[in-house]
Amino acid sequence: MKRRYIYLTAVVLSLSGCKESFLALAPISNTSTATFYKTGNDMVIALNATYGSLQSSGQYGSYYVVSEIPSDDTTPVLSGSVTDQDEFDKFYLRTTNPFLATRWNDGYRGIYRANAILDRIGAVTMDENLKKRVIGETKFLRALMYFNLVRVFGDVPLVLKETTDPAEGYNYDRAAVADVYAQIIKDLTEAEANLPDRYTGADIGRATKGAAKSLLGKVYLTRKQYAEAATKLKEVIDSGVYDLLPNYADVFKAANKNHKESIFDIQYKKGSIGEGNGLPNTYAPENSGNSVVQFGGGGNNRPTADFVNAYEAGDLRQNASMATGYTNAQGVRVEYNYVRKYSDTPTVSGDSEDNFPVLRYADVLLMYAEALNETAKPAEALPYLNRIRQRAGLAAKGTLTQAEMRLAIEQERRMELAFEGHRWFDLVRTGRAIPVLTAKAQAIGIKTSLTENNLVFAVPQSQIDINPSKIKQNPGY
Repeated sequence: MKRRYIYLTAVVLSLSGCKESFLALAPISNTSTATFYKTGNDMVIALNATYGSLQSSGQYGSYYVVSEIPSDDTTPVLSGSVTDQDEFDKFYLRTTNPFLATRWNDGYRGIYRANAILDRIGAVTMDENLKKRVIGETKFLRALMYFNLVRVFGDVPLVLKETTDPAEGYNYDRAAVADVYAQIIKDLTEAEANLPDRYTGADIGRATKGAAKSLLGKVYLTRKQYAEAATKLKEVIDSGVYDLLPNYADVFKAANKNHKESIFDIQYKKGSIGEGNGLPNTYAPENSGNSVVQFGGGGNNRPTADFVNAYEAGDLRQNASMATGYTNAQGVRVEYNYVRKYSDTPTVSGDSEDNFPVLRYADVLLMYAEALNETAKPAEALPYLNRIRQRAGLAAKGTLTQAEMRLAIEQERRMELAFEGHRWFDLVRTGRAIPVLTAKAQAIGIKTSLTENNLVFAVPQSQIDINPSKIKQNPGY
C-alpha cells in the first residue's frame, strides 16, 4: 500500500473541523466533498482514508481496552487513567467512560467514509475492475467496523448511506443485533465476490478474498451458525494462499510483516510520518526507561499471573508473546509482566513498524476446529488443533470428547492469539465469560460485578444526551 499523506476536509458534522492523515496514492489538501469523489484516483484516496481510520484510538489504537482488559489475560495500568480502564476490568463501567465515546465515534467516522465511497462510486468513470475492487474493499471495511461495534455495544444504529446533513443523524435509532449481523454478512458476501486472492507490490496489505471469507467465518461462528462457518473457513484453508510460519516468533517481527500467515493486518509505518504503531511503548513497563523499548513505556495491558501460569512447559509462544521482567539500566532485574509481541524499536515514542493482526491463519485453523467440534465432529477437529500445538513445541492431543475439545480449543486460542484482541470476545461467544471470570475473581479474592448485562458495554452517555428519543441505554447501566 503506497503511503503518502492526505488531508480531506469533510463538510458534514462527523468530520468537520479536523484534518486526519491517512494512506493514499497522491497528496491533496483543503479539498471539499463538492469537488472530490470525481475520479478513480479520488476513490482510491478515499478508500485509503477508510483504511487509515482503523488506526484511530477508538478502533484498533486502544482495542485492548475492550477486548483484553475485561478478560482474565490482562489488567490495566495502576496509574494515570486507571479508573477508566479498571472499569472494564472489574465491570463497574460508567456511561461517561471516555473509551466508550471514542470507540463509538471513531467507529462511525470510519463507517461514514465507507458510505461516502459506496454512495458516490457508481457515478465515477473509472476502470471497471478497479471499481469492483474498491467496492469490495470498502464493504469489507464497513463490515469489520460494524462487527466491532455490535460486539461491544449490542444494538447500534445501522447507517448505510452517506450523511450529508447533520440533522439526518437524528433519524437513526439502534438497530437490532440480528439486523446488524445480516448487513455484515451481506457486505462480506459481496466483498468476497469482488476481491482478489492476492495483491502484489504497493497494494499488499489490502483486504483480499481470503480476508472476507475469514471474517465471514468468524461472524458465522459468533452467530452459532457452525455449518456455515465450517464451510467458509474450509474455503480459506483449501485456497492454498495461507500457511503457518514454521517459527511462531517470526509472525510478529516487523521486518517480516504481511507474510503467508497474515490474512488481514492493520498496517503501520514508522518514520515520524504519523503512521506508526504505539503499542510497543503503550505496553512496555512503566519507569523502565529505555531498558525494554526506546522512549519508555506506559505499562498498559499487563499479563495476569493467571495467564502466565496457563502456559504449558516448553510452549515456544511464551517468550515471543510476553516477559515476566527486565534488566534495568543499573543491571538489576525488575519483575514485571509485560506484552512483548509488538516490539519494533520506534524512531520516536509511539512510532513503531509493527502491524496489528486482525485475522491470521492460525485463527482460521482454530475457528475451523471449533466449527467442526460444534457440529459433533471432534475427531475431525483434532488435526487442526494439533497443528497449532505442534508449531508451539507442544505434544499433540489424543482423542477428545466434544466437551474436552471445547476446553482444548479455548485454551489454545488463549495462548496462540494472546494480546491480539480475541480473549474477551471468545469467552462471550462461547458463553464462558461469566463462569470463567467469576471463578477466577473469587479464587484471588477480587470482587467483580460481572452479569449478563456486562457482556455488552454501555452506550456512551453523550449519544443518549444528543438523541434521547432514539438512543436508549443498555440494561444495567
